[in-house]
Amino acid sequence: MVYHTTKERFYHELFIRTGNKNHIKKVLKKLKSDKTFNPEEVIYKEAGLQFILPEMREDVAEWTFKANNDKLITTEDIRGVVHNHTTWSDGIDSLKDFVKACRDRHFEYVVISDHSKNAHYAGGLKEERVLKQMEEIDKLNKRLYPFKIFKSIECDILVSGELDYGNDFLQLFDLVIISIHQLLKMSEETATKRLIKAIENPYTTILGHMTGRQLLIRSGYPVDFKKVIDACAANNVIIEINANPYRLDMDWSYSLCIK
Repeated sequence: MVYHTTKERFYHELFIRTGNKNHIKKVLKKLKSDKTFNPEEVIYKEAGLQFILPEMREDVAEWTFKANNDKLITTEDIRGVVHNHTTWSDGIDSLKDFVKACRDRHFEYVVISDHSKNAHYAGGLKEERVLKQMEEIDKLNKRLYPFKIFKSIECDILVSGELDYGNDFLQLFDLVIISIHQLLKMSEETATKRLIKAIENPYTTILGHMTGRQLLIRSGYPVDFKKVIDACAANNVIIEINANPYRLDMDWSYSLCIK
């Protein structure tokens, strides 16, 4: 979407387009006039507010945010990356090249989590292939210490809610990411039960892309996200906020409904 404006109204339009409706409404309500303010910081000053960065304009916690704006998370704060695929399954980089790229960025660790065997369409790994990959990881870890490569897998959640490796095999991984990839057309009840059963597996570490949505492609299956989040909390399972721009799943706003 492209918006056209004038030079005089540029910052006003920038403000209007970079916050949600409730945030914008609350700021504009505090302005004593409807004149145009330049630059954007002046809008907040005239409203008697601390300048709020676009990333925080959600009408949630920004009104009581005490730290300086420069305390927000930046790319320099990233110490490692999780949920990564290599050419062992459907990734585009070899394990060695991917690890090198992470070290070149001065990361401290990387989590390698290729697809499990049920994802045959994506080169999913059968048990013997997983063991071979683990051998390669062990060799790299010895050579690259103190950089750490964690052994993981993106394990398919089957229709039954079971995972596609047995627990005796899952215990070999440093951590296990679980995801649904097939048979996505489900009712909310079915999807929720399927997820919760997988979450309750004792070897589950992270729930991957909770709804399976892909932006501009599919909306994802419906889930009772409160029940799923509660199940994760009860089982000490981490919920992935998948940062892939085609997923961004789960939606961060779900957390606002959880007390």
